[in-house]
Amino acid sequence: MTAQDLRYTRNIGIMAHIDAGKTTTSERILFYTGLTHRMGEVHDGAATMDWMEQEQERGITITSAASTTFWNYKDQKYKINIIDTPGHVDFTVEVERSLRVLDGAVALFCAVGGVEAQSETVWRQAEKYGVPRIAFVNKMDRQGADFFRVYHDIKVKLKANPVPVVIPIGSEEHFQGVIDLISMKAIFWYDDETLGSRFSEEEIPAELMEQALEWRGKLVESAAERDDALMERYFDDPGSITVDELNQVIRQATIRGSIIPIMCGSAFKNKGIQRLLNSVCAYLPSPVDIDAVTGNEPGNPDHKITRKPDVGEPLAGLAFKIATDPFVGRLCYIRVYSGVIESGQQVLNSRTGKRERISRLYQMHSNKQNPKDVIEAGDICAAVGFKDIRTGDTICAIDHPIELESMVFPEPVIGVAVEPKSQNDIDKLATGLSKLAEEDPTFRVNTDPDSGQTVISGMGELHLEILVDRLKREFKVDCNQGIPQVAYKEAITRPVELREVFKKQTGGRGKYADIVVRIEPVEQGVTGLQFFDMVKGGNIPKEFIPSVEKGFRESLVNGPLAGFPVAGLKVTLLDGSYHSVDSDQLSFEICAKQAFRSATQKAGPKLLEPVMKLEIVTPDEYMGDIIGDLNRRRGDVTGMESKSGARMIHALVPLAEQFGYVTVLRTLSSGRATSSMEFSHYEEVPRNLAEKILTEIRGKTDLLE
Repeated sequence: MTAQDLRYTRNIGIMAHIDAGKTTTSERILFYTGLTHRMGEVHDGAATMDWMEQEQERGITITSAASTTFWNYKDQKYKINIIDTPGHVDFTVEVERSLRVLDGAVALFCAVGGVEAQSETVWRQAEKYGVPRIAFVNKMDRQGADFFRVYHDIKVKLKANPVPVVIPIGSEEHFQGVIDLISMKAIFWYDDETLGSRFSEEEIPAELMEQALEWRGKLVESAAERDDALMERYFDDPGSITVDELNQVIRQATIRGSIIPIMCGSAFKNKGIQRLLNSVCAYLPSPVDIDAVTGNEPGNPDHKITRKPDVGEPLAGLAFKIATDPFVGRLCYIRVYSGVIESGQQVLNSRTGKRERISRLYQMHSNKQNPKDVIEAGDICAAVGFKDIRTGDTICAIDHPIELESMVFPEPVIGVAVEPKSQNDIDKLATGLSKLAEEDPTFRVNTDPDSGQTVISGMGELHLEILVDRLKREFKVDCNQGIPQVAYKEAITRPVELREVFKKQTGGRGKYADIVVRIEPVEQGVTGLQFFDMVKGGNIPKEFIPSVEKGFRESLVNGPLAGFPVAGLKVTLLDGSYHSVDSDQLSFEICAKQAFRSATQKAGPKLLEPVMKLEIVTPDEYMGDIIGDLNRRRGDVTGMESKSGARMIHALVPLAEQFGYVTVLRTLSSGRATSSMEFSHYEEVPRNLAEKILTEIRGKTDLLE
């Protein structure tokens, strides 16, 4: 493939809020481009792009599905790589990694719902990666549909610059067609057995001409503002601007992101899809328009390297998704930015610095693989054969290493403990969890060191529900679920000095150790044991000193209050004595453990809880409710800032108050706010809560002061 051919390639994604019609639109695109011969419906569980059982049962998209198809536009055959992304916030990672490698996107909006919660989230993700967009107002046939209200929503809520290139003829059950503001023709669709393939181009009805001229004027004005030569002609003779000139200026402005062409239709009723495909070809960029991709030399971030979208350049590609297929094994989805990948070729993984051999290459159509020998620059493929590959890894030529910008994924915000119902399934559970974690960067598995529980963490309750369901179906592991306990810790508040003597006579050789120690709280941010040996004159032989340190270190796992680990302790060994026959290493170790118990109980022990750093992105109107709720959760708001037309709240909140927060946040903000959470530090639990916790665990709080 040459760079000339790449002008007719489009790598696009379809993004939107849940239930805006992304998958239905994708199905229509596959049908009208001839890739499928029947339209699968989401509500029937028969959509091509929703291939997972869980997707078909629930009628939602869970994993992004890729496909490649072709469309003829202006006597040219365009290749379109299309990715249908999920709309549910729990699966936002699928949108994030898709937008990272796509050149353009179609943002879908429901004509009734307008700009909804996840619309804002995916819009911000597209802004982050600078992805050019066109907008499609879907479901124009539904009751309450209003194209112009959605246009206003995009302007106000997303702070974007939408420019209608069509306006609707009628709405709701009277939606008949659109007025093309570029060609100034009316397009009417026929409701018949041709599934929307039949439409006619006619003169604009007289009663709509005034409205059409008004919006045509706004379109030409928006385009002219972005081209000085066109602006002059617009003022001198607006009628002299040709359709091709107008399309060219709209295309350039769309690629720069300064305007968002907006059109409308009804995917379910097969209206507007052909016009949408034409707009994808006309306005969204090709790999050539995006031009060179920039990376750096592995291990040297200051040395920048560029790769042009050309088969003559060295290979550079980004692994943006890992999937497990029951028949072909681990599939790695790759966006090839430069050069070519061949089946059987050896490539370099920049992260590991190791060579990998690609055994097979595929062009994907949903969950079906079409084998390929070669994949060239500007294309998207799936490869098999990698031994060690992760989402965000750079695949490059062995003799021309490059490291492309990876992806940053949000931290999991909710966790549950899982265990297999049968002891025989322990190994199968571990295998299943590791494969799922490999596929999904927002899914984490860890073992709680205190409780020994296997805790799985994800983006929300639905996310974890789907993963547990996949464990059952794909890996045949039935799981019991619970809620993990908060991992509290303990600390002391004041220094204590004491002498501890350990003496034991059992007949024959006895046990003897004598130590004088000072224990103190550690400085802020220090964890574990700080041990200092200040013994002078050989009062304790050197070979016994490590045993004293070992005794204190092992004691840290069980604090004096309720047996929670002690976060940090400073121990100074001041003096002591020994017996030439009865003293040994074990005696001094046991003496240290006794000293720990005696000293910490007198040192004002306190209970510590994990505090999380919370970031919330919300529209302005929900700020008051969200901050009020944070205050009720013992939260401390540390800052606020404006970001992409929304407000970002930074807060510190105890983990104990955060279970179920994702659901509460969605309720408070009508689903329009999103949050991410990560561990910050440990902090003292307020006395009243500490008493309650200790009473539940020990039945008494006598050591608290």
